[in-house]
Amino acid sequence: MVIKKILKDVREFEKDKPEGITLIINEENIADIQATISGPEGTPYEGGMFTMKLVLGADFPQAAPRGYFLTKIFHPNIAPNGDICVNTLKRDWKPDTTLKKILMVIRCLLIEPGPDSALNEEAAVLMQEDFEAYSKRARLMTKVHAMGAAEEEKEAGEGAEDPAAKVASKVKSGAAKKKKKLTDRL
Repeated sequence: MVIKKILKDVREFEKDKPEGITLIINEENIADIQATISGPEGTPYEGGMFTMKLVLGADFPQAAPRGYFLTKIFHPNIAPNGDICVNTLKRDWKPDTTLKKILMVIRCLLIEPGPDSALNEEAAVLMQEDFEAYSKRARLMTKVHAMGAAEEEKEAGEGAEDPAAKVASKVKSGAAKKKKKLTDRL
């Protein structure tokens, strides 16, 4: 039942892909659901690529999956540990809710945060009291944690055929860039 629903949802997603969302399929474990969400234009998250994961419990689809951002993000409805608070995954959950709808709602959360149901109090208070300061902080977090991944992957892939070498190169490159960004700010 669970695998059938997931496969059906994946087929529906692939047939009519929503803008700004890419589903990451783990062929070894179809229940390992991850996606990349592009930061919507006109938001502090614009230009960022955010990886998130849905964790399916034993009682899925009767109970909602838990959503987590794996990429760090400064957002009122996303806890510092990545936990996502959105009604679709809480009180509005229905067993027939599709993966596509869940992911679209989460991307919409980047467009229109709900500071009244905050998991990140600091982001919520800042958003309500000083929106410009909130946007500046969210843009900085996006720049540091969600931008440049594609560029780093490209650099890591050049001349490195061994997957382990690619990973090592990517880690070194990413760490060096983050260190440079931090020292440039100081």
